Amino acid sequence: MLSDALAAGPDGRPRCFWAVGGAPEYVAYHDDEWGRPVLSDDGLFERLTLEAFQSGLSWLTILRKRPAFRAAFAGFDVEKVARFGDADRARLLADAGIVRNRLKIEAALANARAALSLIEECGSLAAFFWRFRPETHRSPRTRADWVGETAESTALGRELKRRGFRFVGPTTAYSTMQAAGIVNDHAEGCCVHSAVAAEQAQAAARFS
Repeated sequence: MLSDALAAGPDGRPRCFWAVGGAPEYVAYHDDEWGRPVLSDDGLFERLTLEAFQSGLSWLTILRKRPAFRAAFAGFDVEKVARFGDADRARLLADAGIVRNRLKIEAALANARAALSLIEECGSLAAFFWRFRPETHRSPRTRADWVGETAESTALGRELKRRGFRFVGPTTAYSTMQAAGIVNDHAEGCCVHSAVAAEQAQAAARFS
């Protein structure tokens, strides 16, 4: 019998319950992206930006708007977004394909500029983010085991804010850690848990 953290997917394999029974986009995102280590600067900037835009909305909304976000934000190229000016800001506020929230758009532009400084200091965003990987982390066994924030995400959010980032509270920081593979929050018994764990161990070795 599956734990309440798991549900059988369309192929019969057990997956984290949230990926099953809803929109088909969730299964692909769960299997192929969520928890897989993201080590590129642009990739991490994308995850952080999308998690911030998701605040107060469903993740499905963001997934479906993702192609529009990528087009609007120059493929989340950190250097390009950091150079966005008033005309780009106006363009983004008028773009019906994305979430037209002024504070979140302003935060994304500020975060790109802050990210450039952090990359110059640390070599890469991954080198910085992986400093906050917990020494031990237990993957969920039940639905109650999933949490919205941790001591590490609180510390990460605090440090990002100190460096000029916006919309990076402990919850957004933790969802970024989950999405970018800094922690493995696939439930034990999930069909991709072991593969994700192996990828994360390999990535962690680069920053040890």
